[in-house]
Amino acid sequence: MDLAYTEEEEDFRARLRAWLAAELPTLPPRPDPLDWPGRRAYDCGWQRRLHDAGYGHVHWDASPTQRLIFLEETERAGAPYVGANFVGLLHAGPTIAAEGTAEQRERWLGPVLRGDEVWCQGFSEPGAGSDLASLRTRAVRDGDAYVVTGQKIWTSHAEVADWCELLVRTDPGAPKHRGITWLAMPMSGPGVTVRPLRTLAGSTEFAEVFLDEVRVPVGNRVGDENDGWRVTMVTLSFERGTAFVGEVVACRRLLGELARTARKNGRWDDPVLRRRLGRLGAEFQALWRLTQWNVSEAQATGGVPGVGGSVFKLRYSHARQELYDTAAAVLGPDALDLGREWNRDRLSSLSYTIAAGTSQIQRNIVAERILGLPKGR
Repeated sequence: MDLAYTEEEEDFRARLRAWLAAELPTLPPRPDPLDWPGRRAYDCGWQRRLHDAGYGHVHWDASPTQRLIFLEETERAGAPYVGANFVGLLHAGPTIAAEGTAEQRERWLGPVLRGDEVWCQGFSEPGAGSDLASLRTRAVRDGDAYVVTGQKIWTSHAEVADWCELLVRTDPGAPKHRGITWLAMPMSGPGVTVRPLRTLAGSTEFAEVFLDEVRVPVGNRVGDENDGWRVTMVTLSFERGTAFVGEVVACRRLLGELARTARKNGRWDDPVLRRRLGRLGAEFQALWRLTQWNVSEAQATGGVPGVGGSVFKLRYSHARQELYDTAAAVLGPDALDLGREWNRDRLSSLSYTIAAGTSQIQRNIVAERILGLPKGR
């Protein structure tokens, strides 16, 4: 791919930079990190501003280079990221754009891009995490609706969501990968119970969701009945391949801040620490180049990222953990004074080797689909 920016792309950067400079000072104060209704309102308000300014579509319809420029500039300016909108903007929305009918795209994509509706992800279950195809939540066809009963866990932003991208089993007699269906479920329907889960960091962005004979219209099915595993692979491709792009930019910024801090507090004199910072600098530069390649590949293949997303997810998960370990070494006791949000980010980094597919799962994908090795037994 050509990594040089054209005159048109640099003009896009300049216009975006000017808009951010004018818009960001007018934002209201950020809500408390644990106030999810407040964060939903804040994040959706920012998405509406992006939409009204012509930037709401960047995650889906812009060129790969424009999208990367957008992420670079918004992170450089300290702008809000997707926040509570992340499932709709980065997972469900792109999946519906790729796999949904014209009517489904008309119904759901506009509200996501305008910040009017928030989505959550109902994939994992207490007995189906890494082995997602073992899910047991059942959906039985009853006329023009599915009747859904079961339980989901680690459901991101369920407490503030309007819709859920939901995986259900519609054919219990089929091989486990072939009896699954992808549904869009309204969270306000009868029979939906949400119980927030408190994480090690003290936040409640995850929940367990109980479904008791919830009726979901058949028209809310994305893809064919029992073809949900294929549709799910599309969703996970977006989650692993492009959903972490903004975070790579943020990690590179944090790394630069750590290097400047080390020079000021005397820890730069430690050659071992300097090597750690230098290696991480090279690591995140390589991850950024891989990100550019993945985004370009997705554009060239109809918008769906390929298995390169698993390569990225595998290495990024470990690099992020190493970054926060190094940050603690640079900051020392001062890290405790950086506030709840920074320390929560450090604790949450521990989950990245599990979230969006464990590192073991990513290694299997790389081994089988890229290296051509036989499946493990």
